[in-house]
Amino acid sequence: MCSPRVSTRACAPVRAERTTRAPERFPLIPGVDGVGRRDDGALVYFAVDDTRHGTMATKAVIDPRRTIALPDGADAVRIAAAMNPAMSSWVALRRRVAWTPGASVLVLGATGNAGAMAVQVAKLLGAGEVVAAGRDRGRLALVGESGADRTIALDDASADAELADAARDVDVVLDYLWGAPTERAIRAVLTARTDRSRPLDWVEIGSVAGPDITLPSAALRSAHLRLIGSGQGSIGPREYLAELPSLVEAIGDGRISVQTRTARLADVESVWNEPEAPGIRTVLVP
Repeated sequence: MCSPRVSTRACAPVRAERTTRAPERFPLIPGVDGVGRRDDGALVYFAVDDTRHGTMATKAVIDPRRTIALPDGADAVRIAAAMNPAMSSWVALRRRVAWTPGASVLVLGATGNAGAMAVQVAKLLGAGEVVAAGRDRGRLALVGESGADRTIALDDASADAELADAARDVDVVLDYLWGAPTERAIRAVLTARTDRSRPLDWVEIGSVAGPDITLPSAALRSAHLRLIGSGQGSIGPREYLAELPSLVEAIGDGRISVQTRTARLADVESVWNEPEAPGIRTVLVP
């Protein structure tokens, strides 16, 4: 069983979706969250804000204020695997935009762990249509099976035109890429927009394709584009924690699906270097 104390025996995903640059101070213990059992026997999900003393360990020091109790019988492995990637889109849609059921969503970077779950989260929260865009065609096919209404392969020469056609009138973009792909996507979507006065909330969540973009000033003047960031800092800890029980419930009852495999923490070095299986999250257990 994955487990914390305050110290805590912990179970954590072997890889978190990388959305920021790596820490510059070493040594460090990686990991930002996990599921564990406290000394009093309570099973909890927890997150840390210390970039040096992380959760990829048999025991982790945690802040009780950054934990939520899990229900009896909770699948600790599923929750450890899904919470971190699913949280990014769940909190973004619930806390960073004026979300309306029936709204249409573009997930830019839908073939990563967090992006793939964003498709499920958007559908679960009532999206009328979800367009998924990403480079990995194998994973893109899996995303289509998990709820995307349209998929766009960003490795194709015709991607910009296809993206413009599919996402011209979306209400929200969940962007896990940034960098050059976002520059092209903004131009394609805004140029094709049927009504440029219609609000478009572009939510920047990750930057796996680059930390910066060049944005023409005309993009902000010629369309109702609202650039919004979503992450710790733009959303307070209390707001995050308030959303987590509902997310735990959705993962626990299967409304957000995740495929997992487990590996022993002692084997992390060999597991880390193994090829990733598309759509499968690896969780380390003591």
